[in-house]
Amino acid sequence: MKKFLIALSIALSFSASAFAATQAECEAKAVSKDGKPIYGAAKEASIKKCMGGAPAAPDCEAKAVSKDGKPLYGAAKEASIKKCEGGK
Repeated sequence: MKKFLIALSIALSFSASAFAATQAECEAKAVSKDGKPIYGAAKEASIKKCMGGAPAAPDCEAKAVSKDGKPLYGAAKEASIKKCEGGK
């Protein structure tokens, strides 16, 4: 058990450093077309896009309700989530 915990902690330390490197690389790439750094929400969006972040599905799933306030199911739910995420 002790060996397992040591191996797990080592693996997590490597994955955390890999994430930090990816975060730093994406922050370095967050520049405008003119080559100037971008700030605020635009920077966050650029970093999220660079890292391949998943869309905010939990928020969209919570919004997938009918006009009566009842949760949607099946194809209607999928369509509502796709619309919420910005898909066509």
